[in-house]
Amino acid sequence: MAYKRYHLPEGFILGAAASAWQTEGWSGKKDYQDSFMDLWYKSNPELWHNGYGPTIATNFYNRYHEDVKLMKEIGINAYRTSIDWSRFIKDYETAEVDEDAAKYYSDLIDDLIKNGVEPMICLEHYELPAALFQKYGGWGSKHVIELYVKYAEQVFKLYGDRVKYFFTFNEPIVIQTRSFLDSIRYPFFQDTKMAMQWSYNKILASAKAIEAYKRGNYNKDGKIGIILNIEVTYPRSSAQHDIAAAKIYDLFFNRIFLDPCVKGVLPDELLKILNYHHCCFEFTEEELDTIKNNTVQILGLNLYAPARVKARDSAWNPSTPFHPSYYYEKFELPGRKMNLSRGWEIYPRIMYDMAMRIKNEYGNIEWLVTENGMGVENEGNFKNEDGVIQDDYRIEFISEHLRWLLKAIEEGSNCKGYMLWAFTDNVSPQNAFKNRYGLVEIDLDYNRNRRIKKSGYWYKEVLKNRYFDYKDFTPEYK
Repeated sequence: MAYKRYHLPEGFILGAAASAWQTEGWSGKKDYQDSFMDLWYKSNPELWHNGYGPTIATNFYNRYHEDVKLMKEIGINAYRTSIDWSRFIKDYETAEVDEDAAKYYSDLIDDLIKNGVEPMICLEHYELPAALFQKYGGWGSKHVIELYVKYAEQVFKLYGDRVKYFFTFNEPIVIQTRSFLDSIRYPFFQDTKMAMQWSYNKILASAKAIEAYKRGNYNKDGKIGIILNIEVTYPRSSAQHDIAAAKIYDLFFNRIFLDPCVKGVLPDELLKILNYHHCCFEFTEEELDTIKNNTVQILGLNLYAPARVKARDSAWNPSTPFHPSYYYEKFELPGRKMNLSRGWEIYPRIMYDMAMRIKNEYGNIEWLVTENGMGVENEGNFKNEDGVIQDDYRIEFISEHLRWLLKAIEEGSNCKGYMLWAFTDNVSPQNAFKNRYGLVEIDLDYNRNRRIKKSGYWYKEVLKNRYFDYKDFTPEYK
């Protein structure tokens, strides 16, 4: 079989990502500094795979020097992580900074820069302080928006001179979708209007944080954006009823954030549907002006798997609250390639299709793939005689997705980089360490020791040579 060589564009970032809550552990946290994720774990530890949660995670808080050395060894250009709001602030009302946490994050940023790794910092990766959820209802409260902006300003003041890339949120749609729309996660309360209010308030909070960042003029090379978990949406067929169903899904799970964050406006179609079903969020014209005038400067997109939908074949139960699936049903493509561990379809073309959409519909804004990766269960079964995980499946996964992304860049997409999820194995919501994503193994049996996987050594060669070779068997690449 023939192989084709794919070259990375000049300046193209090839990095890796993680979050604070999934890596740091609870070391250094005060008793009152639980995050929403800590609260969820404490409420339902039995639902987390083998009981693992954020308690120790990868112990990054105490071992970040070790991990940064591994980043340097592999040669990644950038590392995206978050600041744990619940850890960073001592008094959530006044935004008084916790000096221990501030020093930890400052030292981490300095260590990354010293080792040639660009720090990318996200302000909220599900780390809403538990106290604000319990007292005000979390992102359902507009007071929490103001507290978030105060927190963001403290982060900008302390690190804005050194950090060039800030992101207001990671996957801002997830918590309320899982918790209040689908009611499959803590606190297991179904309320569609509440879910929509959370989404709107995060859109507004993002705009206000961007406004504060621009006002502060912290770094002449700095940019601020948001990270969205986009699901490239495909209809079952070319029939109009399936196309309409796909448009509704895209509206509720993609455009709800893409449009206001990039274009500055909420989709009229969304507002009409929400009003029709009596679950529209509360907003003011002044807030809409803030959103309009404070769009993102860079966009992060987490791309994992496609969404395939069809028009409903069955009737909606009128006694249940409104859910967007009133207008669609999920569709499973026969013959699809699957990651059986995660239950997700593998369809690398999502990279190209989303890149072209951003180019053609969203002004070709500068953007990054901020997450893409493959979680695999029981990776210990793939160790060689030297104990190194032979994750050729991950190398193939990354290569397939990268080559579609590079094709889009050749055709004019303004994509500036690719961030693998994740640098090391880490805790995921409820799945804990069940599915491993990292270039670097976290050995739970031996004190969470680190060991580079085969994919890590492959990544190192790609970074060193600025190209990779991959089998060429599809017509698009011949």
